[in-house]
Amino acid sequence: MKFLDQCKIFIRSGDGGGGAVSFRREKFIEYGGPDGGDGGHGGDVWIEAVDGLNTLIDYRYQQHFKAQTGGHGMGRNRHGANGEDIVLKVPVGAQVLDEDKETLICDLDKPGMRVRLLKGGNGGFGNAYFKGPINQAPDHANPGLPGEERWIWLRLKLIADAGLVGLPNAGKSTFLSAVSAAKPKIADYPFTTLTPGLGVVDLSTNERFVLADIPGLIEGASEGAGLGTRFLGHVERTAVLIHLIDGTQDDIVGAWRTVRGELEAYGEGLAEKPEILALNKVDALDEDSRILLAEELAEAAGRMPMLVSGVSGEGVEEVLRAAHIEIRAARESERAIEGPKDEGWRP
Repeated sequence: MKFLDQCKIFIRSGDGGGGAVSFRREKFIEYGGPDGGDGGHGGDVWIEAVDGLNTLIDYRYQQHFKAQTGGHGMGRNRHGANGEDIVLKVPVGAQVLDEDKETLICDLDKPGMRVRLLKGGNGGFGNAYFKGPINQAPDHANPGLPGEERWIWLRLKLIADAGLVGLPNAGKSTFLSAVSAAKPKIADYPFTTLTPGLGVVDLSTNERFVLADIPGLIEGASEGAGLGTRFLGHVERTAVLIHLIDGTQDDIVGAWRTVRGELEAYGEGLAEKPEILALNKVDALDEDSRILLAEELAEAAGRMPMLVSGVSGEGVEEVLRAAHIEIRAARESERAIEGPKDEGWRP
């Protein structure tokens, strides 16, 4: 399945149905009076977050969505049927933005979350509604009100507990495939990963979290260079960052500073997230080189990096357990902020 994380679509709610002008016609009833029914309400436009989706690809081939028009009123006081609503299904983590691409309308960050984007037009009154002591035979009815319409942007920010960040070719995809059942594209050249990937990490029966492989960052990514800010947005929802540094490259300190600089420039609290620093591809280094490079990186970062290899598996579990500790702390903090859930009164 192709990955698409943002798209622009047009939505329109249904028009209300028109009221009817009708008079009762029955044998032996000379003045039957008005019996025109009201029009039905137009359908609403809803958006709903559902499990099992991780892309907006369905909206690449259809960009216009319109709810059903309400039915017209009829004689014998029959009201028109309400128009059917239209429900846009999106992955959990999708955001709805106004046409300016900046104003946030809603953030669908929980499964089953449902938001009404547009309300359908009201149905018009039939002539029976206008009957009164002065005018007992009104010959007019109201048309239905028109529906609403607008252009909106859908933007997906993946829901993951931890995010893999690093320069292109830092070994993130290899690491993800080593710790989960994900099958990312892996090759020995930069920008192999062009879309974010998700993998589920199972440490034990009760220790599980979702890990996102974020495409490689380059200098200027926070301003749109390379794969741009679109993929930095996927890091926003993570509880912890696993920062992989390629131990076989020439300037490991420069690589660390580049990624840290982009996280700080992007904002949104990315630079303040807990970070697990890991020197990757240590299987290609001898013991002396490992120690030398680790100390060099520690001097710049202010903490000792973990040594890891996605190929041999060395140090992988230690990195994952360190990440899980941070994730668990973040979850407990969120629960404390939300407070105890009200389960309601039970007899």
